[in-house]
Amino acid sequence: MQMGRLVRPLAHSMTAVLMLSAAASLATAQSHDDHPGRVASQPHKPTPQENELVQTVRAATEKFKDVTNVAGPGPDYALTFGCVSGGDFGAMGLHYLKGSILHDGEIDKNDPEIILFEPTRNGGIKITGADYIVFVGEWEQKHKGEGPPSIDGQLFHLFDAPNRFGLDPFYTLHVWAWKDNPNGTFTNWNPDVSCDAFNAK
Repeated sequence: MQMGRLVRPLAHSMTAVLMLSAAASLATAQSHDDHPGRVASQPHKPTPQENELVQTVRAATEKFKDVTNVAGPGPDYALTFGCVSGGDFGAMGLHYLKGSILHDGEIDKNDPEIILFEPTRNGGIKITGADYIVFVGEWEQKHKGEGPPSIDGQLFHLFDAPNRFGLDPFYTLHVWAWKDNPNGTFTNWNPDVSCDAFNAK
């Protein structure tokens, strides 16, 4: 697997997290390492609920649809982790992080923490979706006893520590609102996304 350089200030800014008090959170949150096999010759058919959340994400990220410069969506967003690839499982692509809302311990479906892009062959980028992220410790502090976060019934995935990003445990939900994922709208890895065109500078 390949991964771009981790932005050290992000990793070092993470505060210590509270321990999960029960295994229930681990059991109910989906694991990021569960790489489902590729769905062969079966196009993904979104459910009505998926369509609703996809439309919400599209409305929230519509202003970034024409962003093609690798500099990204603007000064509030910074490219983090380079281009994240999962080898045979596909990729997550480029994560442009809105750091100002990273540590609030909340999830706002109209304001995702990360806008996802895919590098293009001409050296540009193209939007693919959004990624919501909240640190386990910060979520537990504000939502004691509620279990893992969800949006419109879609359960977040748990990235435990240690993880490939060097971060404290966190919950995340990818929404492939602008590029279909044959393995599912909320699956972490998209086999139709590639980091091949990414040129780290």
